[in-house]
Amino acid sequence: MPNEANYLDITLLGKEYRVACPPEEREALLAAVAYVDEKMHDIAEKTKSNISERIAVMAALNIAHEHLSNRRQPGETAAIPSAVSGPESGLDFGAVKRRISDMEAQLDAVLTPQEKLL
Repeated sequence: MPNEANYLDITLLGKEYRVACPPEEREALLAAVAYVDEKMHDIAEKTKSNISERIAVMAALNIAHEHLSNRRQPGETAAIPSAVSGPESGLDFGAVKRRISDMEAQLDAVLTPQEKLL
């Protein structure tokens, strides 16, 4: 059947997942899985956290930050869609880094008591 989804079993941070993946995108997905898994392991090691959700959120934020940083040219700010920020807005990466740090601190405050329960 031509519309039948193909599935790929992947592992992220030791947990297995089954995801839909067309055959022509298999290599790209496996590369993405390897990259995300590496980021998650790095974060788990640096933070000494074993809470998968926290690690996944931090990895997602770090990867998004890398992606946005790589898309812009030197000296240029990345535009934020007007629906989010209003017309003619630029992205201040210093502010983004501060917000990520704030989010990490908030996650730590909420999740640290949970780690003690494990």
